[in-house]
This record gives sequence, C-alpha cells and structure tokens, in this order.
Amino acid sequence: MSSHVLSLLVEDRPGLLTRVAGLFARRGFNIHSLAVGVTEIPGLSRITVVVDVDELPLEQVTKQLNKLINVVKIVELEQSASVQREHMLVKVRADNASRSNVLEVVNLFRGSVVDYASDALVIEITGDQGKVAAFLKAIEPFGIKELAQSGLLALGRGGKSITERVLRG
Repeated sequence: MSSHVLSLLVEDRPGLLTRVAGLFARRGFNIHSLAVGVTEIPGLSRITVVVDVDELPLEQVTKQLNKLINVVKIVELEQSASVQREHMLVKVRADNASRSNVLEVVNLFRGSVVDYASDALVIEITGDQGKVAAFLKAIEPFGIKELAQSGLLALGRGGKSITERVLRG
C-alpha cells in the first residue's frame, strides 16, 4: 500500500463530508488526514484526504466519489507536483530553566510562540510532514503537554488550478 493525497472540489452542502468519509470506511481504508475548508469560489469547498491504499481500490473509490452529485472535481496530488503543508499547535513545558532551550528549538524550526505562561509555551509550527515530525522529536524531551494538528493541506504547483477548470466547464 502507498499513501495518496486526493484533493476534492465539492459543493458546500450538509452531510457531504460524511458521505465522502463513508466511501473510504466502507472499503476498510483508514483516512490518515482529512482537511476541509472554503475555496476562492463561494459555495465550493476543498477536501484534502490522505489515505494508504493500493492503486486499483483507490481508482474504484474515486469513481464512486465522482458519482456523488455534489463532488465537482477530484485530483490526486503527487508529492513532487504539489505543495503540501501541515499546521500544528504544541503546548510545551517551559519553566525558567528550560525556556531558552525550548525557544532555541522553536527558532531552529522557524516556529513561533503564540501563547506564554510561566510554566508553558504554545508553539505554532507549519511545514511538510517531515519538518513537523522532526520538530516533535526535538521538542519532546521538554515535555509535550498538549498537541493539536491540522490535516494535510495541499495545492498543485504551477499556474493551473482545479477551480479554473471547473469555471471554464
């Protein structure tokens, strides 16, 4: 099995996300990451799904997704032909003795401190999956108190856009 990133352009309708996720669940596929948000076109949303699956079953699910009336377009985004980023907030123990060391790691990974307390910092980090994983490994010895991570966000490289293709027909 290999990891695949799918970008779905969908009409913004109640229940659609449940139907999309259900198609993967019925086939027994585990969704590793799921991110949903607005697009530059009012009334359309983008769903980014990361799933581990073989090519043939993925093709079958893609065909079933295309049959859903509110799915406008589906594109598989190859890592080399797309920009892929994750966003994470991490609350880390940081007392007077360790704060400077924590800040050194944050600066090394070009993160930013978004909240300060006497015993902890909330750090914001954005990057590809490798950078986010490396940051977690580097910050772990200080003590992670809490963590929230977005699903993968991805867009194709270059000037073409899946929404442009939709607008033109």
